[in-house]
Amino acid sequence: MHAADAVASFLEQPTFAVVGASDNRAKYGNKVLRCYLQHERAAVAVHPRLTEVEGVPAFADLSSIPTLPAAVSIITPPAVTRRVLDEAHELGIQHIWLQPGAEDADVLRHADEIGLPLIAGGPCLLVALGFRDV
Repeated sequence: MHAADAVASFLEQPTFAVVGASDNRAKYGNKVLRCYLQHERAAVAVHPRLTEVEGVPAFADLSSIPTLPAAVSIITPPAVTRRVLDEAHELGIQHIWLQPGAEDADVLRHADEIGLPLIAGGPCLLVALGFRDV
């Protein structure tokens, strides 16, 4: 699938999780969550220690979310990203967007080995969807 088609398919999903969400508005994990909310998308946060971010529920991991999200944006260091990919794969989530910095060669190789399609290597949700930092 071409990158533009993958992005369009991702954005057509009804629900989103932001893994690596942050309560710090300067961090990209917070900006990505706010971007979904600005565009009136159903989104939840995933963070191991928070229970709420920007007024939406936060869960410790993908498995803890009561209704499985259709798509996942990941904003974590590559060592964490690999574990998140394994969890997403086990849960059957097929729409995954690695935000810049969440991937490295090992993460991309691992995703390929387990047959997990990704958006990675450049496009950023904040640009694709449009983000106003207000």
